[in-house]
Amino acid sequence: MRYLALAADYDGTLATNGLVPERTVAALERLVASGRKLILVTGRVLPDLLEIFPRLDLCERVVAENGALLYRPASKELEVLAPAPSSVFVDELRRRGVEHVNVGQSIVATHHPYERIALEVIRDMGLELRIVFNKGAVMILPTGISKASGLMAALKELDLSPHNIVAVGDGENDHALLGLSEYAVAVANAVPMLKEAADRTTSADHGAGVEEIIADLLDNDLESDRHEASRHRILLGKRDEGKDVTLYPGRGNLLLAGTSGSGKSTVATGILERLCQRGYQFCVIDPEGDYEAFTEAVILGTIERGPSVQEILTALDKPDNSVVVNLVGLPLQDRPSFFLGLVPRLQELRAKTGRPHWILVDETHHLLPADWNPASLVLAQKLSCMIYVTVHPEQIERSVLETVDTVIALGESPGKTIASFCDAIREACPPVRPQPLVPGEAIVWDRGTEEGPFKLRIAPSEMDRRRHRRKYAEGELPPDRSFYFRGPSDRLNLRAQNLILFAQIADGIDDGTWDYHLRRGDYSRWFAEGIKDEELAEAAKRIEKRSDLSALESRKLMRSAIEEHYTVPAKE
Repeated sequence: MRYLALAADYDGTLATNGLVPERTVAALERLVASGRKLILVTGRVLPDLLEIFPRLDLCERVVAENGALLYRPASKELEVLAPAPSSVFVDELRRRGVEHVNVGQSIVATHHPYERIALEVIRDMGLELRIVFNKGAVMILPTGISKASGLMAALKELDLSPHNIVAVGDGENDHALLGLSEYAVAVANAVPMLKEAADRTTSADHGAGVEEIIADLLDNDLESDRHEASRHRILLGKRDEGKDVTLYPGRGNLLLAGTSGSGKSTVATGILERLCQRGYQFCVIDPEGDYEAFTEAVILGTIERGPSVQEILTALDKPDNSVVVNLVGLPLQDRPSFFLGLVPRLQELRAKTGRPHWILVDETHHLLPADWNPASLVLAQKLSCMIYVTVHPEQIERSVLETVDTVIALGESPGKTIASFCDAIREACPPVRPQPLVPGEAIVWDRGTEEGPFKLRIAPSEMDRRRHRRKYAEGELPPDRSFYFRGPSDRLNLRAQNLILFAQIADGIDDGTWDYHLRRGDYSRWFAEGIKDEELAEAAKRIEKRSDLSALESRKLMRSAIEEHYTVPAKE
């Protein structure tokens, strides 16, 4: 089960004119009976809600006052998440003629058209408050308090990730709620801007729209929903024409295959970094310790000892923890059996919590070999959101390969790699156009489309960028890739084998030599071809095109451009 909770607004979403229809209550009962949790997220103050909605017992948590209050219906405990409103502020609102002022634990609410007066009072008193609209309602709250902040407090208590949440709303104040969730739904009566921001708009309005979503959740966990949440997609790279190629983080399996040194770990690390940046939890099975340097995850296992299944599960209990399972400390022959013992436990954890969102298996041909029968028994239940990394796809258990949706082939013979994959699953191989690949390129085959394999320029990882920066800022480029300050008539022959030397020599040469290379576009050409940095090359081109700069000014701008991308010592 991927979606473990529904976060629903009250007025205009569950309720019509303040009341929730019986059929909607029945749908909420079915939702809770399925094992999913209901979290009510509303702008109302809690006493009003208790009076008009007697079925708060269905809710695991209630976020009231637009994020300022957290209520636990089972224990009837409440927690105020924001400061109380100033009585002086409230009195001043009333003194200036604001009617129907409703004061909660933290919220102060009124209605249109009193937002203008409220804003004037906030300004005149110098208060750090903000106004939030909900159709005709005007809510005044401390800065930083929203439905998203309140929902995050609830999720933290429940050890749930926003990536396992469906949110549904109708008003302006629901933007933050929908933005936090993995799958955002606007009911048919929602304001137009919320519909634009949502992943899906229901065909029915109010509670009937919520019933529609609940029915799809119970039927297939939104598996067949065509309204894909594209805002969460993970960048893989760009095609030749510049179009982004992305990975949908909710479903599908990926195979990264190619010869040793072809860049598989670079692609894998880039994907993991971007998953981490978006808050997805992952678990890396690392048989050879290749991911020890991944600082964004908890590393379990050392060269002296292997990890235990229990410590892996304990680390994954918290949604913010991603884990690298280092198997180097286990004997080589024990690693496949350890992995196959871990997989069912990870499946149980996913069934309970929806996490880890992604699992990466490095050296898959060792852990899931084609000739090992226990593998097919353990993997009888299809695994999803998997990344398999291998040198030999043909040596992987066939039932695993058959679940792969996208193949990324790297190295000198990507066509042969795809062919070996197809042979292993006994499927016809698509035509792969022979084309040379330079480092950082791959051939991608999306098996779910009719399009054949195509070339991809891989999006670099931050770890790769750091290595790139060190290499080109401080390293030793070969003579044919170094820059040479020669000047007019080849009077000089000053070699810069990295960017630090380039900056130092540039500061010391005469203006004539500097301008000679500048006007020829030699600097941007070297940055693009020698340093392999298109962004730096574009910045240099802009400087080269400016005729209004003196040699000193263009030198300063060029150094600044380099320093934006690389760490270059300042001139003494």
